[in-house]
Amino acid sequence: MGTHSEEKNMITEPLLINKNPKGGLRTLPFIIANEAFERMASMGLMPNMILYLCGEYNMETTAGTNVLLIWTAATNFLPIIGAFLADSCVGRYPMIGFGCITCLLGVVLLWLTTILSQAQPPACDQLRSDCESATWSQLMLLYSALGLMSLGGGGIRSSSLAFGAEQLEKGDETKSKGALQSYFSWYYVSVLASSMVAVTCIVYIQDNLGWKVGFGVPAVMTLLSALSFFLASPFYVQSKANTSLLTGLIQVLVASYKNRHIKLSSQTTEEMYHPRKGSMLLVPSENLRCLNKACIIKHPGQDLTPDRRASNPWSLCTVDQVEELKALIKVIPLWSTGIMIAVTISQSSFPVLQASTMDRHITPNFEIPSGSFGIFTIITVILWIGFYDRILQPIASKIRGKPCQLRLKQRMGIGLLFSTASMAAWAITETVRRNIAINEGISDDPRAVVKMSAMWVLPYHVLSGLAMAFNMIGQIEFYYSELPRSMSSIASALHGLGMSVASLVASFIMNAVDEITKRGGKEGWIPSNINKGRYDYYYWLLAGLNMASFIYFLACCKAYGPCREEASEALDEKDGMEEEC
Repeated sequence: MGTHSEEKNMITEPLLINKNPKGGLRTLPFIIANEAFERMASMGLMPNMILYLCGEYNMETTAGTNVLLIWTAATNFLPIIGAFLADSCVGRYPMIGFGCITCLLGVVLLWLTTILSQAQPPACDQLRSDCESATWSQLMLLYSALGLMSLGGGGIRSSSLAFGAEQLEKGDETKSKGALQSYFSWYYVSVLASSMVAVTCIVYIQDNLGWKVGFGVPAVMTLLSALSFFLASPFYVQSKANTSLLTGLIQVLVASYKNRHIKLSSQTTEEMYHPRKGSMLLVPSENLRCLNKACIIKHPGQDLTPDRRASNPWSLCTVDQVEELKALIKVIPLWSTGIMIAVTISQSSFPVLQASTMDRHITPNFEIPSGSFGIFTIITVILWIGFYDRILQPIASKIRGKPCQLRLKQRMGIGLLFSTASMAAWAITETVRRNIAINEGISDDPRAVVKMSAMWVLPYHVLSGLAMAFNMIGQIEFYYSELPRSMSSIASALHGLGMSVASLVASFIMNAVDEITKRGGKEGWIPSNINKGRYDYYYWLLAGLNMASFIYFLACCKAYGPCREEASEALDEKDGMEEEC
């Protein structure tokens, strides 16, 4: 038996009496650093990649942009596949570990394309039309590098946030909700900070020290990302994979199809339904009644095990599973309204080309890299969030005498209008820039710098930042508030899926515009020489599509009906009126 002083030390040092020595707060810095370094590497490569593809691989602007859009689509979609595999098959720790190694291999391969002379076609002046194209083997090396980076990023991003939360939920140091919220905050702060470093420092290095050093830095960042994750391996809580929510949703569709011949009665209570153990939801709702067939118990003795579980989950689902799928189907139309704003945000290559032909000097000896102007979008998002949460909302609430904030659908709609305005501002800037290039007689040289300050692109970036702050953040909150809590992983995946679809839609729109406007031997709207094209017309087209998306959004809002927050406010007002009476 220990002494009194030993017992006192055990009380003051909880690590000495922990039943589970793994997990806890000590693992979080390694997980956050892993994600931050990976984001820093991938986002540091993206801004200037169009210049690399066009300058070093002799690609046309549309071809290079297509490569980047498909790369972006894969990068945003693969985390969804990774989350499904991590939840249902391999587990989160192996998935992140696989992502670290694969991503490192991809970045190193991309770095080698800058070192090995055989990895690129011969250097060629962009003013010439007979530049030698890259060979099949050279393109395969490039595409393999980009593909491995997307695959690795999907492995890390699919599980990193949930893996960190798992350390707190099952660790030894704390189970408090405050610790979990603090982790989420620091996680997103690290992602944002790494993005800012990427589009400033790494892009500046690429512009001033060349591609070898500029791509070597992300390779080092990716190595640090892998090391930071694996170093804490002995301390991680590693849960085994379980059936994922996505599998449950697919089971509802399969069971509904298998039971399609069942006739539903007019009264819901006449059927025997299969509720989830411990759930208060005993019968399904009346909307989308065809899905209710998935949870009907036809033969209790055959369909259920002795502990009241489904003997075959692919033939009999729970009421909760059916309602989760219904909730997902209900939000899909409003989810689709966010695709167009994501299309405009995915046009990351063209702003770089535009800024590279403008005067970017801040002082006589310093100029902003063309790929770094995206920092103004990030700064706008940060400033607006701080202004809205800390100043505007408290003042409005104080004036009205009750909590006051913009509703989710209002924020999403305002964001669409800001997106439309950003494209209009971009088109106006391009019209002015192109006219100056023509008047100066330098329109034949796509690399010539016009006598026009690059600060003209700031309205586009500021309005894009406001569009993201209103619509895209509003979207994420909308999914989390409207979908059941059990579907939080699906809520986070919807945003990534929207970005992935938007990249493919952007590629389709760009290719269609390029094909149509080139007919008859014309130059087209978006040729490699930005001065010869009509990029401003292309931006006006995107502005019009954004406005059409806003009109579609209004129709979807009307069809959706009130959100949960609106229904709750209406109920509170009704209760208040009854109390007054």
